[in-house]
Amino acid sequence: MIAAVTADMVGSRTLADRPAAQRVLDATIAEVERELPLAVRALRPTVGDEQQGIYPTIEAALTALLLLQLALPDGIECRFGIGVGEIGTIPAAAGAISEGPGWWAARDAIDHVHSLAERAVPRARTWIVAAPGASTETVRHVASANAYALARDDLVGAMNERERRLTYGRCLGARQSELAATEGITQSAVSQALAGAGSAAIVHGFTLLRDQTTVVGANSPQS
Repeated sequence: MIAAVTADMVGSRTLADRPAAQRVLDATIAEVERELPLAVRALRPTVGDEQQGIYPTIEAALTALLLLQLALPDGIECRFGIGVGEIGTIPAAAGAISEGPGWWAARDAIDHVHSLAERAVPRARTWIVAAPGASTETVRHVASANAYALARDDLVGAMNERERRLTYGRCLGARQSELAATEGITQSAVSQALAGAGSAAIVHGFTLLRDQTTVVGANSPQS
C-alpha cells in the first residue's frame, strides 16, 4: 500500500523568520532520512510551506514522520496527510506533475487533520485517508493507524524540546548514559524526563513500526 505524504508547516504565516524556519525543516528532514532512510522519495518542498514525499507503506511513513516530529525544535511543527492509493505523474513542460488518487487522499487527510486540530483534538498532527475503491482490509488498516496516530500525536505534542530530543535518541537506540552526556545532565534526569513524557510508549510503538517496515521492505514500493 503505497503512502503519499503531504506535509505543511503549522502557523507558517505567523513565523517571525519564515526562510530560517524552512532551512531548519529542510535540514531536519535530511537528518531523519540519513538516520533511517525509508522513503521512496523523501519529503521535499513543492509550493509555499508544503512538502511532498512517498513511502512504501503506511508503517514506513508513520515511522519516518514520528522521527521528524521529535527532531524538530520548538516553534516549528508540521501536520501530515497520508494518502493510501495509486500515484503517478503527468508529463508537463516544467517536469512531471504528481497525480493520482493517493495524492488526492493525502490532501483530504491534511485538510481533515487541520480541522481536527482546530476543534476537538488540538494536538492532532497526522491523519490517513484511503483512496476511493480501497479494499475493506485497507480501510480497516487505515482506521487502526489513525487511532494510533491520534494517541501518539497527543503524547508528542505535550513534550518539550528536550523530551522530544531524548525520545528521538531512544528511538534510534541511544543509551540513557549517552543522552545524559550529550544533554549535560545526569542519567537520572534523563530517566525522569522520559518517564514523565510517556516516552516508553512512543519508543515501543516506534520499534514495532520500524520492525514492520523491515519485514515489508522499506525501499520497495508496494501496491
